Amino acid sequence: MKKFMLIFAATSASFAFQTDRIPDVARWQQEARNVTIIRDDWGIAHVYGKTDADAVFGMEYAQAEDDFNRVETNYINAMGRLAEAEGESKIYQDLRMKLFIDPDDMKKQYADSPAWLQSLMNAFADGLNFYLYKHPEVKPRVIKRFEPWMALTFTEGSIGGDIEKVNLNQLQAFYGKAAGGAMPSANATRQFSPVVDAQENDAQSPEPTGSNGMAISPSNTSGHHALLLINPHTSFYFRSELQMASEEGLNTYGAATWGQFFIYQGFNDRAGWMHTSSAVDAVDDYLEKVEKKGDHYVYKYGNEERPVIESVITVPYKTDRGMAEKKFTVFRTHHGPIVREENGKWVSIRIMQEPIKALTQSYIRTKAHDYKSFRQTMELQADSSNNTIFADADGDIAYFHGNFIPRRDNSFDFTKPVDGSNPATEWHGLLSIDETPHLLNPKSGWLYNSNNAPWSAAGPSSPKKEDYPAYVDQGVESARGEHAVRVLQNKKDFTPNSLIGAAYDSYLTWFDKPLPALIKAWDATPADHPLKTKLAEQIASLRGWDQRWAVTSVPTSLAVFWGEDMQRRVRADARNAGMRLEEYIGSKAPAEMMLQSLAAASDRLAADFETWKTPWGDINRFQRVNDDIAPTFNDAAPSIPVEFTSSTWGSLASFGARAYTGTKKWYGTSGNSFVAVVEFGETVRARAVTAGGESGNPASPHFNDEAKRYSTGDLREVYYYRAQLKGHTEREYHPGN
Repeated sequence: MKKFMLIFAATSASFAFQTDRIPDVARWQQEARNVTIIRDDWGIAHVYGKTDADAVFGMEYAQAEDDFNRVETNYINAMGRLAEAEGESKIYQDLRMKLFIDPDDMKKQYADSPAWLQSLMNAFADGLNFYLYKHPEVKPRVIKRFEPWMALTFTEGSIGGDIEKVNLNQLQAFYGKAAGGAMPSANATRQFSPVVDAQENDAQSPEPTGSNGMAISPSNTSGHHALLLINPHTSFYFRSELQMASEEGLNTYGAATWGQFFIYQGFNDRAGWMHTSSAVDAVDDYLEKVEKKGDHYVYKYGNEERPVIESVITVPYKTDRGMAEKKFTVFRTHHGPIVREENGKWVSIRIMQEPIKALTQSYIRTKAHDYKSFRQTMELQADSSNNTIFADADGDIAYFHGNFIPRRDNSFDFTKPVDGSNPATEWHGLLSIDETPHLLNPKSGWLYNSNNAPWSAAGPSSPKKEDYPAYVDQGVESARGEHAVRVLQNKKDFTPNSLIGAAYDSYLTWFDKPLPALIKAWDATPADHPLKTKLAEQIASLRGWDQRWAVTSVPTSLAVFWGEDMQRRVRADARNAGMRLEEYIGSKAPAEMMLQSLAAASDRLAADFETWKTPWGDINRFQRVNDDIAPTFNDAAPSIPVEFTSSTWGSLASFGARAYTGTKKWYGTSGNSFVAVVEFGETVRARAVTAGGESGNPASPHFNDEAKRYSTGDLREVYYYRAQLKGHTEREYHPGN
C-alpha cells in the first residue's frame, strides 16, 4: 500500500506539472504552426513566420536545434550564473556580471518595454521553452525555463562587452576580502596594476581580436552596384548563420549570436551592415574619495558627502556536495559599482546601461532598407563597442564610428581614472553622429575598418584626427589596416569575386620593415661569425620570399616562428619606446638579437617538425572533433591545412592558431568565423562560409561540412530568396515536427 501511494504521489505530481504547462504548450503549438523552417543543403535554417514574433520563435527554436549548449551558455554568462554550472572558479566572473545585471531590474525594464518589443521577447522565451518541451532528452545545465526578460541581459551581440573590461583579478582582490568577512579598507594600497599585469604577460603574444568590414561604392565596381564584406573575427562557433523572414517586412540573413533574436552582422534585400570592434573610449573609471563613518562609507562629491550605496549579492556555485553560495557586500556610487582599488582609492566604473534601447537598436536595424532608415536606428546611440560599415542598393556606403560616446571635458585624460569627487568629470550627454568620425560616400569610392583608428578608413577621404576630441578613439594603425588600404586603393573594377580575393589577399604587411632589417643584419655579419653559416639557407629562403602565405610555403613558417620569437624579445622595449613592434624591430632591434632569434626559430621548427624546411600547411591546421566550448586537439586525429595566418602579421583573413598540450601542430580557435560578400542590385546576391559547419552535433553531416571551403576561402552561394532553395532543400518543417 505504501509503495502504491508513493507511485500515486509521483504520478500526481507529474500530472500536475503537465497541467500547469498546458496553456503554455497550447500557445507554443499555435506559434509553431505559424512558422516554417527550411534547412538548406548546408543545414542552414531559413525561418519564415507570419509575424516578426513568429520568426523570432522559429529562429530561437532552430538555434536550439543546432547548439542548445551555446545558447544556454550565453545566457548563463550574461546573468552571472556560470558558477552554478562550472563551480567555484567562476564566482568572480559571476560577481562581475551581477554588479551590472540585476534580474529584478531586468523584469521591471521588460514590463516598461513597448508592446512590440515585449512580443519579441515573449517569442524568444517561447521558442526556447518549446524546444526543451519537445526534447526532454536535452538537460539544461542551469536554465530550466527561459523568461522573456532574459533577452534584456544580452542585447548587443559582441564578443566581450563593456562589462568584461572589469579586471577579474582586481575585482577578486577587492571583494575577496569582503567575502572573507572583513570590509575593504578605503585607504588600502593597490593590489593589482594594469601596467604590472601587462608586464607579467610579456611572454604571451595575444591574438588580435576584432573584425574586417569593407564597403565598395558603385563607382568602383564593374557591375555598378555597392559591395559589402562581412568578416567578423571571433572565437569559432560563436554565432550561427541563418535567415529570418516574416510577412511584416522582416527578411534578413547573416550571423546571429547564439540565443539572440536578431541578425547581428548581415543584410536584407536592400542594405547590409558589418560591426567591427571599436577603440572608442566609452567606459570611464572614477577615483572615489571614500571614508568609513561608523559601520558604513561615504564618498566626496563636490562639496557634498554622499553615502556609498551598499547591497548584498549572492553567488551560488556548484560543489561536489551540491550547491553552495557566497555572499558579497558590494558598493557603488552614482558613477557605478566599485570594482577595484588604486593608490588607496576605490575605483568605480561607468558604462552604458541601456538594455531596452540596445535591444531595440539591434533588432530594428535588421529592417532598415536604406541609409536614411539605418541612420535613424543609429540615433538610438546604444551600441557602445562597435564601428559599423554600411552599404545599400541605392549605392550608398557609410562608416559610423562608435555609437555611444559620452561628451566630456577635454581638459581631463579619460584614458586614465579621473577624480570622481570633481563634478567636472561627469558625462554631459552623448556626441551626436555628426560629431563623431563618420563617412558617407567618400570620394575614394571605398571604406573599411579593421579595428584600427578611423583616420585611414577611406584613404585621402578619411576623417581627420585633429577634428575630434582625443577620447573619440584610442586605436592605432595596424598591419591589417595597412593591408586593407593596399588592396582597396586604386582599384575601380571590383566584383564580388575580386572582393573575396581582397579579403583573402595573402600578403603579410607586418614583415615589410622587420624582414629587410633581418636580411641586412645577416649581410653585415662577418663571414667567420657562427650564425653566418648556420643561417645562410634560411636567409636565402626569406630573401626570395614574396611575403605571401601559402600552404606549401616554407618561408611563411620560418617568418612566423621568427616573428613570434622577436616579439617576445622586444615587446617591453617597444612599449617603452611607444612604437609598434614591427617598427621597433625594423629600426631599433640589435642585429645580433635578430640573428639569434632566427636561429632559435629554426631550432624550434626542427625540434617540432624534424626540419625548419616545413611547409606552412603542415603546421597551421583546422580541426573540429567535438563541440566543447573549450576545444581540445589531437595531432593523430584528422585535420585540414589552412592557408591564412594570424592577423598579427597583417593577414586580412585571420586564423589564430597555436600548439596545445600534447600537440606540435598549431590549431585555430579564432579569427575568420563567418565571411560573406554581398552585392546590392535589383536583387541581392551573396556568397558566404562559416567555420566548420552550422551544427554543433558531431553526428550531424553539417558539423564539419564547410571546413575545406573555410580553409581556402571558397565561399558558397547564399540562398536568400525562397526560389533559390528549390533543389537545395534538405528538410522543411514546423518547429516541433
